[in-house]
Amino acid sequence: MSATDEERAARAALARIIEPGNEHGGRWLRELGAVELLSRLTHGTYRKGALPGITERRAQGLLARATRARPDQDLAAITAAGGRFLVPGDPEWPTQLDDLRDARPVGLWLRGRPDLRRWALRSVAVVGARACTPYGAHMAAALATALAERGWVVVSGAAFGVDGAAHRGALGARGATVAVLACGVDVPYPRGHAGLITRIAEQGLVVGELPPGDHPTPSRFILRNRVIAALTRGTVVVEAAHRSGSLVTARTAQRLGRHTMGVPGPATSGLSAGVHELLRGEAVLVTDADEIVELVGDIGDLAPARRGPVLPRDLLAPLTARVLEALPPRGQSLTLPDVAATAGTGVDDALGRLYELHSLGFVEREGDAWQLTPTAMHHPDARRGGT
Repeated sequence: MSATDEERAARAALARIIEPGNEHGGRWLRELGAVELLSRLTHGTYRKGALPGITERRAQGLLARATRARPDQDLAAITAAGGRFLVPGDPEWPTQLDDLRDARPVGLWLRGRPDLRRWALRSVAVVGARACTPYGAHMAAALATALAERGWVVVSGAAFGVDGAAHRGALGARGATVAVLACGVDVPYPRGHAGLITRIAEQGLVVGELPPGDHPTPSRFILRNRVIAALTRGTVVVEAAHRSGSLVTARTAQRLGRHTMGVPGPATSGLSAGVHELLRGEAVLVTDADEIVELVGDIGDLAPARRGPVLPRDLLAPLTARVLEALPPRGQSLTLPDVAATAGTGVDDALGRLYELHSLGFVEREGDAWQLTPTAMHHPDARRGGT
């Protein structure tokens, strides 16, 4: 059952008054309800104890914000932009956001047609450095493309660098992607991504906690990351320095019990140092979409087994392989008794194995001696197994 119009209007007003992630505000909402909380903030005069847990000075600041709230205008603005305002209780509300408890968003402003709740059920966050390397951009785009092709929704923050590469990878595969902004969803930020954000709104979803027209601040970017972490089934960090905001997303995901993954980079790269720190902890190393889906997907979504190429020598029986290894390299040869002694087997066994190896092209006979064929000598892995 959807929220009432009164509840929706009250939460739209509170989105102007309470900063994202404010746990005091979340507790008031939980204890008082949106309508009663707004009433206490719009009396014009603060009554002591009306908002427990904050100073009177802070309360006066909230009351001042309340006088500027125009929920009807904000709701009209989002409708004019082709969007909507979601609140807890709506059928489209992603209930996994409730894991944030009192830091849960007051509501979410959306642009785009798809159902956020359904998309979030099968979504993965791909985040990382703004000033990423070409390697980071390539990996983000490749992972997002492959995830989108497998029917997964790619969620990121629409920033420069890894975020933008992830969104473009999903869009390029004609897949699903969600951008979670730290400003109003009608504000193209960063400006250089105005076209990208428009494409996302047309093909996917643009989501934010802040009302139309509101601007981003450094703290809002950090607080936005908790929504990315809570909304998705797992977070992949592609590149991140030690103080990267992407690490905030990953650590929030860990606290919420979500899967946390990292893509390794060069040990000498400062932009991979934060990822490597995660990988030394509880994060899981991933290199492609198969490995991501193995973690976040359903039972049976296993990544294919990884191993090097199967060499001809790998197919030999153990005793046959020992006889092959008994022969010296570089064109030298051994008599049958010497081969048997070196291989630790009888002469008859050694002879049978040598004829088997001869039929497979590994060895040749020169009079009473045996030696490796030129092919086996030029490909020592075929003889020794290699690595």
